[in-house]
Amino acid sequence: MLLQQQGSRVEVAKPQVFNGRMEEVSAFINAARIYIRMKMTEEAATTQVAWVLSYVQGGVAEAWKDNLMDELAKGELEVETAEQLFSKIRNDFGETSEEERKIEQLRTIEQGNRMCDEYVQEFKKVARGSGYEGRPLIEEFKRGLSGVLRRKLAEAEEPPTTIGEWQERAVRLDRNQRQSRAEERMLGRNAARPGGNAQPRGGFGGGSYGGRGGHITWRAGVLHTGENRGARGNMFRGGYQMGPRRDPNTMDVDRGRGGDRTCYHCRKFGHMAQNCWERNKARVVETLQELAKENGGQ
Repeated sequence: MLLQQQGSRVEVAKPQVFNGRMEEVSAFINAARIYIRMKMTEEAATTQVAWVLSYVQGGVAEAWKDNLMDELAKGELEVETAEQLFSKIRNDFGETSEEERKIEQLRTIEQGNRMCDEYVQEFKKVARGSGYEGRPLIEEFKRGLSGVLRRKLAEAEEPPTTIGEWQERAVRLDRNQRQSRAEERMLGRNAARPGGNAQPRGGFGGGSYGGRGGHITWRAGVLHTGENRGARGNMFRGGYQMGPRRDPNTMDVDRGRGGDRTCYHCRKFGHMAQNCWERNKARVVETLQELAKENGGQ
């Protein structure tokens, strides 16, 4: 408040210290002018100037005041009244108009990592009242637009020609690119899951391996594959079973005698050499690699 009620008297508030902030220029000048008119009309002009300068402190205003005092001392500048000092302050720290502020914002706004529709909405808000239109407005929009979007739109068979076309097509292109990247990430995660489109990997524990056109599963020491065209192996319940081939006529005999037999290949109990997994491991690995090549070539 510039005027304050103190009982039956009206007190005039002194101005706040001015440190050069642009938005405070008018408030400082108005407060100082009122105080001089109410309290210092009989003071000499030089006293009024010195009093106003006493409230110019801190920040860039402090250096400005020092330079002003040097110029006054050398006679390089004439500031004989408070009004002349106010004009000097307004010229050097002068408040910019609304249009000038809009132009300054328009020249610095950028899309960055934001979605394009957010950038477009902010650009429209700032551009309103800036006085920019036509080609200058388009150039400012292009300057702040993402480099990828700007190049693709400029290199299009029919590039946009109006600010409306630039904004509409930039938003649509940005959405398409973001959706495409999201789908690629989703497909990448699916391919990495068991049973996806990843190629078979090494190791012979339990698990499954996906391949194009079929499915490969390792269970109980036997490799099973889905129904792939051109795959090698024995057809077994809709798929292919790869394991030790045995004579069906000797199955019951082996079942009865396998428990007390010692494999003379791996020296382990419970099976005979013809059913030994260790003996047939190399053949299974080779067949697995052949299946992977055939599945990958389809």
